[in-house]
Amino acid sequence: MKMGSSNDKEAVKAQYASSKSLDTRINFHNMYSTNKMGFGPWLISNYEIKEGMKVLEIGCGTGDMWKGHGDLIAKCDKLVLSDFSEAMLDAARKNVGEFSNIEYKQIDVQNIPFEESSFDIVIANMMLYHVPDIDKAISEVRRVLKDDGVFYSATYGEHNFNDIIAEWFGLVGKNYDPNHLFTLQNGGDVLGKEFADIEVRRYEDSLHVTNIDDLADYLQSLKALHGIGTMEREEILNMLLPHVEGGAINLQKEYGTFIAQGIK
Repeated sequence: MKMGSSNDKEAVKAQYASSKSLDTRINFHNMYSTNKMGFGPWLISNYEIKEGMKVLEIGCGTGDMWKGHGDLIAKCDKLVLSDFSEAMLDAARKNVGEFSNIEYKQIDVQNIPFEESSFDIVIANMMLYHVPDIDKAISEVRRVLKDDGVFYSATYGEHNFNDIIAEWFGLVGKNYDPNHLFTLQNGGDVLGKEFADIEVRRYEDSLHVTNIDDLADYLQSLKALHGIGTMEREEILNMLLPHVEGGAINLQKEYGTFIAQGIK
């Protein structure tokens, strides 16, 4: 039996019951990524938010991406920050703060509680691969977007460092379940069912990890989603040690975002 499929509703719910695991992963990437711009700042630099726009983010997590971007928030007539998890919304409130034009709302992307053509922009980063019915989710996004609206959806590729580590651990095809439901390789096909124009932009980055204890912390933070996270810490460290070269572990990252628009 494969453990922790990352589009299993209960596994996802457990994973995001608190912001602690997500914070661990964000801090890990901030510390060891070679591209110091940061994925969040890069993502937000791609967003064309104009004065008076209505913006919905689905799966906002801790809201970290919006910190320090009061100028963009001020441009929005309305900014809805939403998540499936109440704990994440609480963390987002603390991180981003209260603004007259921000609404925090618990939302399931498969059933978005807004009227048709409500938003100029919808954002869903690093979450569509968690959704049980991804086609329904994309259909809902298209429904609440205006005809000329834009959908930004970040994801990973099929050659990302988690999969590389799974190979090191001999877990591929066993109790590690790589989730390739929505990747940089196939996401265009998924989005193409609802959107006419799709662009993919890639974020160049890698990891240079000089403390394998921190990498072990990262892997254990995935406990509810991946088989690696359920292993004993000592076992994880022993599996990582042979891959240390010159005092560090170097891993390729594969991340990017889709920009989808137009009516199919």
